[in-house]
Amino acid sequence: MTENGEIIETYSRIGVIGAGAWGTALAYAAAKAGRSVTLWAMEPDLVEQIRHSGENGLFLPGVRLPKSVVPTGDITTAAKADALLLVVPAQHLRTSLKSIEPHVAAGTPLALCAKGIERASGKLLPEILREEIPDCEPAILSGPSFAKDVARGLPTAVTIAARMDVALRLQASLGHATFRPYASDDVIGVALGGAAKNVYAIACGIVDGMGLGESARAALLARSFAELTRLGQALGAKPETLMGLSGLGDLVLTATSVSSRNFSFGRALGEGRTLAELDRPGHALAEGVETAPALVRRAKAEGIELPIAEAMAAVLDGSLPLGDAVLRLMSRPLRPE
Repeated sequence: MTENGEIIETYSRIGVIGAGAWGTALAYAAAKAGRSVTLWAMEPDLVEQIRHSGENGLFLPGVRLPKSVVPTGDITTAAKADALLLVVPAQHLRTSLKSIEPHVAAGTPLALCAKGIERASGKLLPEILREEIPDCEPAILSGPSFAKDVARGLPTAVTIAARMDVALRLQASLGHATFRPYASDDVIGVALGGAAKNVYAIACGIVDGMGLGESARAALLARSFAELTRLGQALGAKPETLMGLSGLGDLVLTATSVSSRNFSFGRALGEGRTLAELDRPGHALAEGVETAPALVRRAKAEGIELPIAEAMAAVLDGSLPLGDAVLRLMSRPLRPE
Protein backbone atom coordinates (compact mmCIF):
# COMPACT_ATOMS: atom_id res chain seq x y z
CA MET A 1 0.00 0.00 0.00
CA THR A 2 1.35 3.45 -0.87
CA GLU A 3 1.04 6.61 1.25
CA ASN A 4 -2.07 7.69 -0.69
CA GLY A 5 -3.80 4.43 0.23
CA GLU A 6 -3.57 2.79 -3.19
CA ILE A 7 -3.23 -1.00 -3.04
CA ILE A 8 -0.12 -2.22 -4.86
CA GLU A 9 0.28 -5.88 -5.78
CA THR A 10 3.44 -7.35 -4.29
CA TYR A 11 5.94 -9.89 -5.55
CA SER A 12 5.24 -12.78 -3.19
CA ARG A 13 8.42 -14.79 -3.90
CA ILE A 14 11.77 -13.02 -3.70
CA GLY A 15 15.04 -14.65 -4.76
CA VAL A 16 18.29 -13.27 -3.37
CA ILE A 17 21.41 -14.14 -5.36
CA GLY A 18 24.38 -13.82 -3.03
CA ALA A 19 24.52 -14.65 0.67
CA GLY A 20 27.12 -12.20 1.88
CA ALA A 21 26.28 -9.75 4.65
CA TRP A 22 24.20 -7.45 2.42
CA GLY A 23 22.40 -10.25 0.61
CA THR A 24 21.52 -11.88 3.92
CA ALA A 25 20.31 -8.57 5.35
CA LEU A 26 18.08 -8.00 2.32
CA ALA A 27 16.71 -11.54 2.64
CA TYR A 28 15.90 -10.71 6.26
CA ALA A 29 14.19 -7.45 5.23
CA ALA A 30 12.11 -9.14 2.52
CA ALA A 31 11.01 -11.84 4.95
CA LYS A 32 10.05 -9.23 7.55
CA ALA A 33 7.92 -7.60 4.85
CA GLY A 34 5.98 -10.86 4.54
CA ARG A 35 7.62 -12.35 1.48
CA SER A 36 8.80 -15.93 0.88
CA VAL A 37 12.54 -15.71 0.28
CA THR A 38 15.05 -18.03 -1.37
CA LEU A 39 18.65 -17.14 -0.47
CA TRP A 40 21.25 -18.52 -2.88
CA ALA A 41 24.83 -19.08 -1.74
CA MET A 42 27.75 -20.41 -3.75
CA GLU A 43 29.32 -22.23 -0.78
CA PRO A 44 27.63 -25.57 0.06
CA ASP A 45 28.86 -25.39 3.66
CA LEU A 46 27.22 -22.00 4.10
CA VAL A 47 23.92 -23.26 2.70
CA GLU A 48 23.96 -26.12 5.21
CA GLN A 49 24.89 -23.87 8.08
CA ILE A 50 22.03 -21.45 7.37
CA ARG A 51 19.63 -24.37 6.91
CA HIS A 52 20.52 -25.97 10.25
CA SER A 53 21.18 -22.93 12.43
CA GLY A 54 18.97 -20.28 10.83
CA GLU A 55 21.95 -17.91 10.88
CA ASN A 56 24.66 -16.80 8.45
CA GLY A 57 27.51 -17.22 10.87
CA LEU A 58 30.14 -16.49 8.23
CA PHE A 59 28.96 -13.10 6.98
CA LEU A 60 26.24 -11.86 9.36
CA PRO A 61 26.66 -13.60 12.71
CA GLY A 62 24.17 -13.03 15.49
CA VAL A 63 21.18 -12.45 13.20
CA ARG A 64 18.44 -15.06 13.36
CA LEU A 65 16.75 -15.35 9.97
CA PRO A 66 12.98 -15.83 9.73
CA LYS A 67 11.81 -19.32 8.75
CA SER A 68 10.50 -17.89 5.47
CA VAL A 69 14.13 -17.50 4.32
CA VAL A 70 15.13 -20.76 2.63
CA PRO A 71 18.80 -21.20 1.69
CA THR A 72 19.77 -23.02 -1.48
CA GLY A 73 22.81 -23.78 -3.59
CA ASP A 74 20.67 -24.41 -6.67
CA ILE A 75 20.57 -21.34 -8.90
CA THR A 76 17.60 -22.74 -10.82
CA THR A 77 15.51 -22.84 -7.64
CA ALA A 78 16.47 -19.31 -6.66
CA ALA A 79 15.73 -17.94 -10.14
CA LYS A 80 12.11 -19.17 -10.07
CA ALA A 81 11.13 -16.24 -7.86
CA ASP A 82 8.78 -13.43 -8.91
CA ALA A 83 11.62 -10.91 -8.49
CA LEU A 84 15.35 -11.31 -7.95
CA LEU A 85 17.75 -9.26 -5.86
CA LEU A 86 21.26 -9.57 -7.31
CA VAL A 87 23.78 -9.10 -4.52
CA VAL A 88 27.06 -10.04 -6.20
CA PRO A 89 30.22 -7.87 -6.43
CA ALA A 90 30.25 -5.46 -9.34
CA GLN A 91 33.34 -6.99 -10.97
CA HIS A 92 31.67 -10.42 -11.01
CA LEU A 93 28.22 -9.28 -12.12
CA ARG A 94 28.62 -10.14 -15.80
CA THR A 95 29.71 -13.69 -15.03
CA SER A 96 26.85 -14.15 -12.56
CA LEU A 97 24.30 -12.87 -15.08
CA LYS A 98 25.51 -15.37 -17.66
CA SER A 99 24.92 -18.18 -15.17
CA ILE A 100 21.39 -17.15 -14.19
CA GLU A 101 20.17 -15.98 -17.61
CA PRO A 102 18.96 -19.44 -18.77
CA HIS A 103 16.81 -19.77 -15.64
CA VAL A 104 15.13 -16.35 -15.52
CA ALA A 105 11.68 -15.90 -17.06
CA ALA A 106 11.28 -12.99 -19.47
CA GLY A 107 10.09 -9.82 -17.74
CA THR A 108 11.29 -10.85 -14.28
CA PRO A 109 12.48 -7.82 -12.29
CA LEU A 110 16.21 -8.08 -11.57
CA ALA A 111 17.21 -5.61 -8.88
CA LEU A 112 20.92 -4.80 -8.71
CA CYS A 113 21.96 -4.45 -5.08
CA ALA A 114 25.75 -4.11 -5.39
CA LYS A 115 27.60 -0.86 -6.09
CA GLY A 116 30.32 -0.26 -8.62
CA ILE A 117 31.40 0.17 -12.23
CA GLU A 118 32.84 -2.58 -14.39
CA ARG A 119 36.55 -1.88 -14.50
CA ALA A 120 37.21 -3.39 -17.92
CA SER A 121 34.49 -1.43 -19.73
CA GLY A 122 33.60 1.57 -17.55
CA LYS A 123 29.95 0.52 -17.74
CA LEU A 124 27.43 1.01 -14.98
CA LEU A 125 25.74 -2.10 -13.62
CA PRO A 126 22.34 -1.50 -15.30
CA GLU A 127 24.14 -1.23 -18.64
CA ILE A 128 25.74 -4.63 -18.06
CA LEU A 129 22.38 -6.07 -17.07
CA ARG A 130 20.80 -4.81 -20.28
CA GLU A 131 23.56 -6.40 -22.33
CA GLU A 132 23.42 -9.80 -20.69
CA ILE A 133 19.66 -10.24 -20.04
CA PRO A 134 17.92 -7.77 -22.36
CA ASP A 135 14.40 -9.11 -21.77
CA CYS A 136 14.48 -8.69 -18.00
CA GLU A 137 12.96 -5.78 -16.08
CA PRO A 138 16.00 -3.82 -14.78
CA ALA A 139 15.94 -2.34 -11.28
CA ILE A 140 18.45 -1.15 -8.71
CA LEU A 141 18.40 -0.80 -4.93
CA SER A 142 20.87 1.56 -3.28
CA GLY A 143 21.18 4.10 -0.51
CA PRO A 144 22.78 4.89 2.85
CA SER A 145 22.64 1.50 4.53
CA PHE A 146 24.79 -0.98 6.40
CA ALA A 147 23.86 -4.65 6.46
CA LYS A 148 24.11 -4.87 10.24
CA ASP A 149 21.66 -1.99 10.69
CA VAL A 150 19.07 -3.53 8.37
CA ALA A 151 19.42 -6.95 10.01
CA ARG A 152 19.09 -5.46 13.51
CA GLY A 153 15.86 -3.75 12.50
CA LEU A 154 17.28 -0.23 12.79
CA PRO A 155 15.50 2.44 10.70
CA THR A 156 16.93 2.50 7.18
CA ALA A 157 15.81 4.28 4.01
CA VAL A 158 17.00 3.41 0.50
CA THR A 159 16.04 4.12 -3.10
CA ILE A 160 14.70 1.46 -5.44
CA ALA A 161 14.63 2.48 -9.09
CA ALA A 162 12.99 0.81 -12.07
CA ARG A 163 10.17 1.52 -14.47
CA MET A 164 7.82 3.24 -12.05
CA ASP A 165 5.15 0.55 -11.86
CA VAL A 166 7.86 -2.04 -11.15
CA ALA A 167 9.55 0.22 -8.62
CA LEU A 168 6.27 0.66 -6.77
CA ARG A 169 5.71 -3.11 -6.65
CA LEU A 170 9.24 -3.69 -5.34
CA GLN A 171 8.72 -0.92 -2.81
CA ALA A 172 5.55 -2.58 -1.57
CA SER A 173 7.22 -6.00 -1.57
CA LEU A 174 10.28 -5.02 0.49
CA GLY A 175 9.16 -2.15 2.69
CA HIS A 176 8.18 -2.57 6.32
CA ALA A 177 8.29 -0.61 9.58
CA THR A 178 12.08 -0.19 9.72
CA PHE A 179 13.09 -0.63 6.08
CA ARG A 180 11.76 2.15 3.87
CA PRO A 181 12.42 2.04 0.11
CA TYR A 182 11.62 5.19 -1.87
CA ALA A 183 10.56 4.52 -5.48
CA SER A 184 12.27 6.17 -8.45
CA ASP A 185 12.53 5.65 -12.19
CA ASP A 186 16.11 6.99 -12.42
CA VAL A 187 18.06 3.75 -12.71
CA ILE A 188 21.25 5.38 -14.05
CA GLY A 189 21.32 8.10 -11.39
CA VAL A 190 20.94 5.58 -8.58
CA ALA A 191 23.64 3.35 -10.09
CA LEU A 192 26.12 6.22 -10.46
CA GLY A 193 25.59 7.53 -6.94
CA GLY A 194 26.13 4.12 -5.39
CA ALA A 195 29.30 3.51 -7.38
CA ALA A 196 31.05 6.87 -7.22
CA LYS A 197 30.62 7.41 -3.49
CA ASN A 198 33.03 4.57 -2.73
CA VAL A 199 35.87 6.38 -4.50
CA TYR A 200 35.20 9.60 -2.65
CA ALA A 201 34.86 7.75 0.66
CA ILE A 202 38.42 6.46 0.23
CA ALA A 203 39.58 10.04 -0.40
CA CYS A 204 37.82 11.28 2.75
CA GLY A 205 39.34 8.42 4.73
CA ILE A 206 42.81 9.39 3.50
CA VAL A 207 42.28 12.98 4.65
CA ASP A 208 41.21 11.69 8.06
CA GLY A 209 44.14 9.28 8.32
CA MET A 210 46.66 11.97 7.37
CA GLY A 211 45.29 14.22 10.11
CA LEU A 212 44.43 17.06 7.72
CA GLY A 213 41.46 18.13 9.79
CA GLU A 214 37.68 18.16 9.62
CA SER A 215 37.59 21.35 7.56
CA ALA A 216 39.62 19.66 4.82
CA ARG A 217 37.37 16.61 4.94
CA ALA A 218 34.23 18.74 4.66
CA ALA A 219 35.67 20.62 1.69
CA LEU A 220 36.66 17.36 0.00
CA LEU A 221 33.21 15.91 0.58
CA ALA A 222 31.52 18.95 -0.95
CA ARG A 223 33.81 18.99 -3.99
CA SER A 224 33.33 15.24 -4.40
CA PHE A 225 29.60 15.76 -4.63
CA ALA A 226 30.19 18.46 -7.24
CA GLU A 227 32.13 15.94 -9.33
CA LEU A 228 29.40 13.34 -8.94
CA THR A 229 26.81 15.89 -10.04
CA ARG A 230 28.76 16.89 -13.16
CA LEU A 231 29.09 13.32 -14.34
CA GLY A 232 25.49 12.57 -13.41
CA GLN A 233 24.25 15.43 -15.57
CA ALA A 234 26.28 14.12 -18.51
CA LEU A 235 24.77 10.64 -18.11
CA GLY A 236 21.21 11.93 -17.83
CA ALA A 237 20.73 11.40 -14.09
CA LYS A 238 18.03 13.47 -12.41
CA PRO A 239 19.27 16.20 -10.01
CA GLU A 240 16.81 15.06 -7.35
CA THR A 241 18.29 11.55 -7.47
CA LEU A 242 21.80 12.85 -6.86
CA MET A 243 20.52 15.04 -4.02
CA GLY A 244 18.63 12.13 -2.51
CA LEU A 245 19.28 8.95 -0.58
CA SER A 246 21.25 7.11 -3.25
CA GLY A 247 23.41 10.14 -4.05
CA LEU A 248 24.25 12.64 -1.35
CA GLY A 249 22.81 10.47 1.42
CA ASP A 250 24.96 7.46 0.58
CA LEU A 251 28.03 9.64 0.01
CA VAL A 252 27.73 11.27 3.44
CA LEU A 253 27.32 7.93 5.23
CA THR A 254 30.12 6.15 3.40
CA ALA A 255 32.58 9.05 3.54
CA THR A 256 32.22 9.74 7.28
CA SER A 257 31.69 6.41 9.05
CA VAL A 258 34.32 4.03 10.38
CA SER A 259 31.84 1.25 9.63
CA SER A 260 32.40 1.99 5.94
CA ARG A 261 34.95 -0.35 4.39
CA ASN A 262 35.96 2.34 1.89
CA PHE A 263 36.41 5.10 4.47
CA SER A 264 38.35 2.76 6.77
CA PHE A 265 40.53 1.62 3.86
CA GLY A 266 41.36 5.23 2.98
CA ARG A 267 42.10 6.08 6.59
CA ALA A 268 44.52 3.15 6.80
CA LEU A 269 46.30 4.45 3.70
CA GLY A 270 46.43 7.94 5.20
CA GLU A 271 47.96 6.52 8.38
CA GLY A 272 50.78 5.01 6.35
CA ARG A 273 49.60 1.49 5.57
CA THR A 274 50.52 0.25 2.10
CA LEU A 275 48.31 -1.18 -0.60
CA ALA A 276 50.25 -4.43 -0.34
CA GLU A 277 49.43 -4.69 3.37
CA LEU A 278 45.74 -3.97 2.82
CA ASP A 279 45.52 -6.39 -0.12
CA ARG A 280 46.82 -9.42 1.75
CA PRO A 281 45.00 -12.75 1.28
CA GLY A 282 41.68 -12.97 3.08
CA HIS A 283 41.19 -9.20 3.18
CA ALA A 284 39.18 -8.05 0.18
CA LEU A 285 39.95 -4.56 -1.06
CA ALA A 286 37.30 -1.87 -0.72
CA GLU A 287 34.97 -1.55 -3.70
CA GLY A 288 36.29 1.92 -4.52
CA VAL A 289 39.69 0.51 -5.48
CA GLU A 290 38.22 -1.18 -8.56
CA THR A 291 35.73 1.61 -9.18
CA ALA A 292 38.20 4.52 -9.26
CA PRO A 293 39.88 3.80 -12.63
CA ALA A 294 36.54 2.78 -14.15
CA LEU A 295 34.90 6.00 -12.96
CA VAL A 296 37.71 8.09 -14.44
CA ARG A 297 37.54 6.20 -17.73
CA ARG A 298 33.79 6.72 -18.00
CA ALA A 299 34.10 10.42 -17.16
CA LYS A 300 36.78 10.95 -19.81
CA ALA A 301 34.57 9.23 -22.38
CA GLU A 302 31.86 11.76 -21.49
CA GLY A 303 34.28 14.71 -21.56
CA ILE A 304 33.93 15.33 -17.82
CA GLU A 305 36.83 16.25 -15.54
CA LEU A 306 36.95 14.56 -12.11
CA PRO A 307 40.11 15.84 -10.35
CA ILE A 308 39.49 14.06 -7.04
CA ALA A 309 38.62 10.74 -8.64
CA GLU A 310 41.60 11.03 -10.97
CA ALA A 311 43.93 11.65 -8.03
CA MET A 312 42.48 8.66 -6.19
CA ALA A 313 42.92 6.39 -9.21
CA ALA A 314 46.56 7.45 -9.44
CA VAL A 315 47.12 6.93 -5.71
CA LEU A 316 45.53 3.50 -5.84
CA ASP A 317 47.57 2.30 -8.80
CA GLY A 318 50.75 3.47 -7.08
CA SER A 319 51.67 6.17 -9.58
CA LEU A 320 51.01 9.13 -7.24
CA PRO A 321 52.19 9.44 -3.61
CA LEU A 322 49.62 10.65 -1.11
CA GLY A 323 51.45 13.89 -0.39
CA ASP A 324 51.67 14.72 -4.07
CA ALA A 325 47.97 13.98 -4.50
CA VAL A 326 47.10 16.55 -1.83
CA LEU A 327 49.42 19.12 -3.43
CA ARG A 328 47.91 18.44 -6.86
CA LEU A 329 44.38 19.09 -5.59
CA MET A 330 45.32 22.14 -3.51
CA SER A 331 47.29 23.77 -6.34
CA ARG A 332 44.49 23.61 -8.92
CA PRO A 333 43.51 27.05 -10.31
CA LEU A 334 40.93 28.89 -8.25
CA ARG A 335 37.62 29.35 -10.04
CA PRO A 336 33.99 30.20 -9.27
CA GLU A 337 32.19 27.45 -7.34
